[in-house]
Amino acid sequence: MARPKTQTDADVLATAHRLIHEEGPEALTFAGLAQYCGLAPATLVQRFKSKDGLKQATLLYAWDKLDARTAELSTQMPKTPAGAVKLLTALSGSYGGIEAYARGLLVLREDLSDPLLRARGANWRRALSKALDDCFAGIAGTPRDMGLLMASHWQGSLLWWGFEPKDDVRRYVETSLKRFVAALLRS
Repeated sequence: MARPKTQTDADVLATAHRLIHEEGPEALTFAGLAQYCGLAPATLVQRFKSKDGLKQATLLYAWDKLDARTAELSTQMPKTPAGAVKLLTALSGSYGGIEAYARGLLVLREDLSDPLLRARGANWRRALSKALDDCFAGIAGTPRDMGLLMASHWQGSLLWWGFEPKDDVRRYVETSLKRFVAALLRS
């Protein structure tokens, strides 16, 4: 098979991201990525310098995509509690089934190990919390930091779903979030 002569870094990083999510972070090697994208391992080394550089670039690419998706959804959803539930339910759709979710937790390990990636996670938490807070801005008696509370419940519901993945993840998350919001707004 003839190897393609050029691919943008964004194309290569999209392929690397897919590789991580299909096979886990350990599969991201220059040789493994070369098989996925068709470029020579030496070309990949020239671009990304080291395996750690490739991993970091791939995960920064993933953070860019998540930031963009979060911003897009936050502008599309109504600024209501139901809109907050829809936003988080839509973000849950990218998790896939239990095997994909479990591999995603391995990726989270990589994010937590790298200070730059950890900072991206903290920035995303702030942006997501603000988007969720905006959905409760007009509701009297809303607890302080509602967005962070809701995002935390969302992440917890994903984890609990992972132990018993009988239902579609989006349906499970939506049901859990609706119960959470109803309980908080009642009190």
